[in-house]
Amino acid sequence: MFLDSLSIGFRAYLFLFPYCLVSSIYLSENEVHTVLIGFIRNWRRRSIIRNSSITNEQWSQAFAKLPLLKGLSLEEERRLYELAILLIHYKSFEAAQGLELSQDMVMHIALQACLPILNLGLEAYDGWVSVIVYPEAFVRRRQYIDDAGVMHEDNPGLAGESWQRGPVIVGWQDARIAGEMDGHNVVIHEFAHKLDMQNGKANGFPPLHQGMTTEAWVQAFSQAFAHFQHHCHGNDYSGIDRDIDCYGATSPAEFFAVLSEVFFEQPDLLKQHYPAVYHQLCLYYRQDPLQRLAI
Repeated sequence: MFLDSLSIGFRAYLFLFPYCLVSSIYLSENEVHTVLIGFIRNWRRRSIIRNSSITNEQWSQAFAKLPLLKGLSLEEERRLYELAILLIHYKSFEAAQGLELSQDMVMHIALQACLPILNLGLEAYDGWVSVIVYPEAFVRRRQYIDDAGVMHEDNPGLAGESWQRGPVIVGWQDARIAGEMDGHNVVIHEFAHKLDMQNGKANGFPPLHQGMTTEAWVQAFSQAFAHFQHHCHGNDYSGIDRDIDCYGATSPAEFFAVLSEVFFEQPDLLKQHYPAVYHQLCLYYRQDPLQRLAI
């Protein structure tokens, strides 16, 4: 194995040596190093994709089961399944509570998880390693102290959960029906939390791309969040659709995750009620699902 790795590295070095020799005239040592690392990483990823044991027929069947992926171009489909292959390779998909986790189930989850990063890249999911799949909603013992200083304990049933620098956890019962375009998608929800956590604790403010502004993001989301909380907490749904889960009113982090679900599954609903948020999510995810699904 060591000799194989050495051989691979040596071949890559021989291939890149003339380029690096010329580039070193114009680039700094750090820039040349970055180019080399990027080349080797991409070469390694192409090898993983090329040697995947999952057949094209299996991928076609997986795509067909997800209305969520309607309207993707052939080039986008190719990039999506390549991202899914890499996600399956680099992340550990683990079953819990006796669930028999099949290849089809893993592919079903991976395709949905990779849709948000279709134009962001796999690096957006760096810093953690596991996806844990329960048969259904799971129970987690939780303790908290209220404003009066009293300790409480509850055991909420959870469809999914994301831990900072820890695993993504989903229940298969909910993950199986995700992608049916009803505005609820536990996979996108939990992986949106992972994107939010790229710059620390989830707070509804993921790292923005060049060309986006903090002011525009904060204004769009803070106004929408205040409006959404008013309707949810007051049980007043006038002017807003009940299909947007009021769980999003619990915190800015949950608001971002819930609206990410709606963005991909029912973009017309999101644009109707919160057009400024829809615009910001188009910029962030570098996608326009409403335009794609209209095709």
